[in-house]
Parts: sequence; C-alpha cells; structure tokens
Amino acid sequence: MQSCRSRYNVPISFLPGSGEIMNPLSQLPSVDRLLSAAALAAPIDAHGRVVVTTAVREVLAAARFAVKKGEPMPDESALLARVTADVTAKMRPKLRPVFNLTGTVLHTNLGRAPLPEEAVQALVTAARSPCALEYDIESGGRGDRDNVVDDLLCELTGAEAATVVNNNAAAVFLLLNTLAQKKQVIVSRGELIEIGGAFRVPDIMSRAGAKLVEVGTTNRTHLKDFAEAIATGGTRTAMLMKVHASNYAIHGFTHAVPEAELAALAHQNNLPFVIDLGSGTLADLAAYGLPHEPTPSDAIAAGADLVCFSGDKLLGGPQAGLLVGRKDLIARIKKNPLKRALRVGKLTLAALEAVLGLYRDPDRLHLRVTAVRQLTRPEPGIAAQAARLLPALQAALVGLPVTAGIVALKSQIGSGSLPVDRLPSAGFEIRPQGKRSGVLNRIEQGLRALPKPVIGRIEDGALLLDLRCLEAAEEAEFAAQIAALAPP
Repeated sequence: MQSCRSRYNVPISFLPGSGEIMNPLSQLPSVDRLLSAAALAAPIDAHGRVVVTTAVREVLAAARFAVKKGEPMPDESALLARVTADVTAKMRPKLRPVFNLTGTVLHTNLGRAPLPEEAVQALVTAARSPCALEYDIESGGRGDRDNVVDDLLCELTGAEAATVVNNNAAAVFLLLNTLAQKKQVIVSRGELIEIGGAFRVPDIMSRAGAKLVEVGTTNRTHLKDFAEAIATGGTRTAMLMKVHASNYAIHGFTHAVPEAELAALAHQNNLPFVIDLGSGTLADLAAYGLPHEPTPSDAIAAGADLVCFSGDKLLGGPQAGLLVGRKDLIARIKKNPLKRALRVGKLTLAALEAVLGLYRDPDRLHLRVTAVRQLTRPEPGIAAQAARLLPALQAALVGLPVTAGIVALKSQIGSGSLPVDRLPSAGFEIRPQGKRSGVLNRIEQGLRALPKPVIGRIEDGALLLDLRCLEAAEEAEFAAQIAALAPP
C-alpha cells in the first residue's frame, strides 16, 4: 500500500492494484452509527434526540479538524464518551447549588440568604397550581397581590401599610419618583453610599427625578444643617431622608442626628421622613448574640413615615424590596405606574409570606430561619464539625505538597450588613509546602469542578474553607465529594 498526503495534509492511502484512494476521514463513523450506539441511549432518553444529534455532529466536526492537523484518528468509544460529556455539560443548569465555604454568609454572588424549608415548600406549592394572587376569595372579586404580605409586615413593624417590589433599590427608586420628582431630597453627606454593582444613592436619586441636597460633612452632620437646607429649599423640598450605612462604618470624631430628632424636624415642616435601612432585619439580632442592627419597627417608633429594606439579606427571605409606613404615602406609591413594572410575582410572595410568618415566633428564629441559624452558629459546634470532616479532606490530599488542618476563622455577615463585625468560626486551612503556591490554585479549581462545587477563598497564602454555612444534613454529601476530588 502506497500513501501520500492530501491538500488538507491528511495522509491518504492507495490500495495496491486498484488505484482507489483510502481517505482516513472516511473511517470516522457516521452520525447515524453513533446515534444508534447503546452508550447514547441514556442521554437521548434524558435530553432528547435533537440535543444529542447536535452534539454528535459537533464532536465529529472537531474530530475531522483534528485528523486534518495530523492528530491520531479517535476510536468510536472515545467519540461516544466525548458526546456524552458534551451533552451533560450543555444540559447542566447554570444556576447550580454550591457549598458556600467562603466565610461570607449572605454572599451576593452565591444568592444571598438560603430560604428556610417552610419558604421552599410554599414556593413549590404556589408554582404547582393556581393560587389567589390577585383574587379575593371572600368577595369573589379582584384582589391586590400586596394583600398576601401587607398584614404581616404591618404586624411585625408597627406600620400602617406596606407594599413590595423586586428589590430594595427598586423601593428607593419608586418612593423617590413618587414623592420627590422634580423636588429636593435632603441627605447627610456621610450617607451617600455606594453598594455592590456600583449602585450609588446620588445616581438613583437623579434617575428617579429627585434633586439631591447634601448637608453636613462626611463625618459630622447636625440638626441645624437639615434645618438650614429646609429653609433654603422652601417649597422645593420634598423630604428628609436617612440612608443606613450598612456596608461601611466611620469611626472617631463623628456625629449623626438621632432619627427621632430628624422626624420631629420633618414633621414641623410638613415633610415626610424616610429611612432606607438597606439590609434591615425584623428582629433584634443582639438577642442572638449578634451586633445590633436597626429594625423597621425601631424606625417607625422613632417617627419615620416610610422605611424600606431588603427581603433577602438579614431578613433571610427571597429577593424583594419592602416598603412600610404611613397609609397615605404607601397608597400614593402603589398608584405610581412604575409599581407594576417593579412588582414581584407569586413565587416571591409565597416565599416571603412563609418567612415573615416565622418572625411571629422570635424565640425560635435561630432554629427555623436558615440565614439566622447560620449567622448564630456557635464556634465550638463548627470546630467539632471540622474535626469530623478533616480525615476525609486529608485523605483526598494525600501525595500533594500541602498540609491541611483545622484553624480558627472569622466569618462575615455579607451583603453590606454589619461590615466591621466578624463572627468566630472554624474550618480548614490548606497550605503549600515550600513555595509551591500554584498547587493551591489547582486544588481550588478542583473543588469548583466537583458535581456540587465547593467555593472557598485563598487568603494569606492558604486556601481557607470556612464551615459556618455547611449544614449538618450536608456533611455526608460534602465528605463523599471530597473523597472524589481529582488530584490536580
């Protein structure tokens, strides 16, 4: 048999005495042949013939390209394995569950607060069947979707009325657009915050059609600063606004006007006093050993006319922006045409109603609300969990130039909540031997490649896995995955 190379640089062969040319590309199996293989029966059954057929064609095209470059001809089993792997990767959900071992409990990039089981079940029930979202069962007429949660919100905050939009940024935007369009809003300069995603209070005010009036200085603002701004603005002033600096803190020579004094000043001038609590909670976290965080009920008691806060941060519920306060102001906000654009759906309301219901039993919040439970876990219990899981981790790392052990760690609450406070925790420290820092990146990548990715953090030359957010029910799955960690 003689051979030469084609114009594609592919070796071709001549059969002796026949003059016929054997092109190696013809040795690749056909699409139909691969589709009929037993190895693809399960992927076809799970994902459909169209998806698998597309993958087969893409794998064969890649094989042809590789052979043309002079690479060896793949056998059929290798092609089938590639098709199966490609289909699995393509059909894997993008919104995948992970093990959050970063040490940040309310991690924005990992979905913030995990929902308690009661909320999950309520969400599933609402998703499976029609429900009374905007239907009044008693009267048989049209209802208001806010009715699902407004009574609960009023009960828990002491407000007259409430409404819900899709996040707290939307709540701030909507109240400003409704109550302060083309008018002035007076805010302390030290509260002009920027939160994640470059969201800035001055920008949202501008987009809402309100004009920002800054008073005071970065570190000190006094009541007279607000009074002078009101006198200067006259009828152009729409409200006084306080923005809770939940994602940073200023220490030292500082002064902020107490909320009750701001409320009194606003009311003396027939202006509403509005507080944006950001990551507000409905419970006094100090009762659970956490630093105190202002609550909506505190703000209402101090005289605030409107309070807005998030549902998926310290509250521990789904993403939502909650507005509570005076009945007349809430009514005006709900009439704004933008309210429909910013409203939430039945799944959010179902989960939110379930979570709010748990706050009626404050004595057991740390047992029933997942976010509160993770925030209040005692360090000794986390250290004991680490001791149970350490052998599995060490076994997975055998032969690698690293050491793995249990260390004391400091968790953070996250999502801009209580930024300077840290929670005593425990977990694993994986440290390279010598100067082989690259091995940490490979281990970290291997953890992310597991069926349920494990997300930790590299800090001070070590890979840290904080166990604060690892639930007891997840230990067996975590240990099994670690055992299957592929060596880097």
